[in-house]
Amino acid sequence: MTTQLSTLFSPLTIGTMKIRNRIAMAPMATDFAEGDGTVTQRLIDYYEARARGGVGLIILEVCTVDGMSPYIPRTLGLWDDSFVPGLKRLTDALHARGARVIPQVAHPGPESLAPLFNGTEAVGPSAGIVNNLTRMKCRELDRDELAAVIGQFAAAARRSREAGFDGLELHAAHSYMLAGSFLSALRNRRTDAYGGGLSGRLRFPLEVIGAIKKEAGDDFPITMRLSAEEQVPGGRSIQETCYIASVFAEAGVSGFHVSSGVYPDLSWRVIPPTGTPFCLNARSAAEIRKAVDVPVMVVGRIVDPGMADDIVRRGDADMVVVGRALLADPEWPAKAKAGAWDDIAPCIGCGLGCVRNREVGGDMTCIVNPAVGREKEMEIRSAVKKKRVMIAGGGPAGLEAARVAALAGHEVALYEKNDRTGGQFNLAAVPPAKQELCKITQYLTRQAGKAGAKIVLGAEVTPGLVAGEKPDVLVVATGGRARRPGIPGADGEEVCTAHDVLSGAVDIAPGKVLVVGGGMVGCELASFLANTGDNITIGRTEVTIVEMTEYVGADMFSEGRELLMEKLRHKEVRIVTSATVKKITPDGAVIERAGIQEVIGGMDRVILAMGTESVKALAEMPGFGGEIVVIGDALQPRQVLEAIREGAEVGRSL
Repeated sequence: MTTQLSTLFSPLTIGTMKIRNRIAMAPMATDFAEGDGTVTQRLIDYYEARARGGVGLIILEVCTVDGMSPYIPRTLGLWDDSFVPGLKRLTDALHARGARVIPQVAHPGPESLAPLFNGTEAVGPSAGIVNNLTRMKCRELDRDELAAVIGQFAAAARRSREAGFDGLELHAAHSYMLAGSFLSALRNRRTDAYGGGLSGRLRFPLEVIGAIKKEAGDDFPITMRLSAEEQVPGGRSIQETCYIASVFAEAGVSGFHVSSGVYPDLSWRVIPPTGTPFCLNARSAAEIRKAVDVPVMVVGRIVDPGMADDIVRRGDADMVVVGRALLADPEWPAKAKAGAWDDIAPCIGCGLGCVRNREVGGDMTCIVNPAVGREKEMEIRSAVKKKRVMIAGGGPAGLEAARVAALAGHEVALYEKNDRTGGQFNLAAVPPAKQELCKITQYLTRQAGKAGAKIVLGAEVTPGLVAGEKPDVLVVATGGRARRPGIPGADGEEVCTAHDVLSGAVDIAPGKVLVVGGGMVGCELASFLANTGDNITIGRTEVTIVEMTEYVGADMFSEGRELLMEKLRHKEVRIVTSATVKKITPDGAVIERAGIQEVIGGMDRVILAMGTESVKALAEMPGFGGEIVVIGDALQPRQVLEAIREGAEVGRSL
């Protein structure tokens, strides 16, 4: 469904900033800067792609005001005048594309990586705040140090203006970093003038605002990111936030960027995962908008152009802030404006590329857009030599390979043995709140067809078919099948796989179920099956998960795992970790923990969720004269992130 988005694409003024539409890009940490905090061409290319795609305002990722307190390993710097030329190159590039740009300015405070990088303590409003990453406690800033930090904010504001930014954003949300920590009663336990009550908690951010305006001028707009509701015991309510927003507006804040939740207790509201409500902060933003006379922006799972327009048209906010959806598709605004909604690459909130990959030391990326941070490198160019390409398998890897290869000008035919595309992703979409995953394969199928690829369903690729078609290249994207390990009893009558259950091949009646394997698949399957029996028409299903490592859901991104663990607790799922399954019995399993064997019995079903194994019979075909390329799970079982990336790379390299 498409409609005219006249409200979303009307101009907006924030302070002295005149913005071409009501779409802002959310600040998201990239690690694309140099280790010394300077701008790279890679960073410019990344942001320029979003400006070229039509976004009105870009809120740059966190720019740190203190060089001794990095926020991320390659944090962007504003603590020295030497950063100005590089930042000016960035702002010039974005202005040339019609976008306005402001940095999100912050002192990381308790979130600083100083203990890892400099061997110094992190600082905060009060002693004892624990950094989730370093697991180290911060020390309390004294009054003299606070004055120096306020001076750092002021100097950073001056540099921002000199670098050509159109204003700046002050991060004061999520009971997080320095300003947010001072503002929240959850972290601010001071008894001096900078704590002890609301007026004390307001003091530090108010002094920062005053210093910024004095140094950068009244005509340099300040926006502020605020948590509308902290939503944990002792946290701030929407009523309190409405009041403090009016205080900040009177002090000179030109606009508010409304989020919700706190770190670490409710981080899923800060980065909402798959299955959480869309536009989840819109109602809170509407309340703040009633309390202030300056524009209000709202963030939080705004992925659909129609919903975005509705937020603005209804008056909940003056501007929508879009984050991960602009990673998935930098041209989201332009496609929305043109009515080409079906051509927008969908964000499903999985967090695998943008968050999880960074958590494990990789680059920021996106499952549906591997070109994030590689915009120039991954540009699709017309092939010098057109080839006939046969793709075996219509899962995400094969579909992406077909889409990209067809766009490059190759003659592409994709064969899928089932009656629909999607492969294992169709199974992943079955558990509760995971239906959004279907958007990915629907999008890839649609775009591959639009690009000119022929898609043949119900046709399995065989050596005979390959011999008859005589392609120049055979791309083997045949995926994987459920793995049945060599555990005694694994082939028993009451044993099945997660694939069997999710595909509907095996029905699980109410009773007792043992799930062997506590990765994402096993945990989501447990959530799918478990029921407390409070509704007697459904019946009780008791689920036990056995996992060999210390944690279940370790292959998930943090916020998604947090929410899933909450569901498993609510559904009374028993979790046994650090346990090796030695034998599967007719009614359970024999496990070993810390060298001691135990018996888990009384089970009606045992379900194996122990990963997949490659299906790649086509990888070797004696007598085939063309090139064979194996991608996705057919190459090595992993996540969809790697599958689509390999499809994209193969499509570009043929």
